[in-house]
Amino acid sequence: MLNQFSRTELLLGKESIEKLNKSRVAVFGIGGVGGYAVEALARSGVGTLDLIDDDKICLTNINRQIYAVHSTIGQYKVDVAKERIFDICPDIKVNTHKCFFMPDTANDFDFTEYDYVIDAIDTVTGKLEIIKRAKSVKVPVISAMGAGNKLEPTAFRVADIFETKVCPLARVMRQELRKAGIKDLKVVYSEEEPIRPIDDMEISCRNHCICPPGTARKCTIRRDIPGSNAFVPSVAGLIIAGEVIKDLTKL
Repeated sequence: MLNQFSRTELLLGKESIEKLNKSRVAVFGIGGVGGYAVEALARSGVGTLDLIDDDKICLTNINRQIYAVHSTIGQYKVDVAKERIFDICPDIKVNTHKCFFMPDTANDFDFTEYDYVIDAIDTVTGKLEIIKRAKSVKVPVISAMGAGNKLEPTAFRVADIFETKVCPLARVMRQELRKAGIKDLKVVYSEEEPIRPIDDMEISCRNHCICPPGTARKCTIRRDIPGSNAFVPSVAGLIIAGEVIKDLTKL
């Protein structure tokens, strides 16, 4: 019988669709990269999604984040994502966590419950903790490296972290993972040299913060505010989702 996943089943087969339906994937960070990964997972038939993000949608998110439109400004990203996901697949289960994942909040999550983990956050400390927790219980994990300050979507690669080059975030992560004794990690990274953003205070969040009221972590506290666009983070997110689907179905 035809259903919303029939076209996917033509490629993957019925058994794979059933595997996806029984799978639970945690996505840490649902911004420019993670949001598109979530979208693809929901449209691929993953049965349960855990969405972890404490951020609210801001006007400056609209240029790259799938859940960001004028009508959703000021709402929690996980709430907007959940509503959209249910519109895509009413039978899916969605667990939302308005949480900034760091070592001090890590105990709120039981990684043994997940079949796959996506790390799409941008803080090194948080990324390391996600990876450590997933590795400790032998749950597959894929990590997004830097997608900001880039213009070339075709420069993304899937590789082990210790085979990466160019990406500054990957360089830092390699060092920290060695210290932690972690010997491998699947990542999506770009081989494009980062572009230095234009130094224009007229369009800088530093001087003109418009974060919604109640935002816990305003962009003004960030060390650097990267430039971004619609076509680079989205590609990284879709590549990540593709890797998860292939791994879950053993393709």
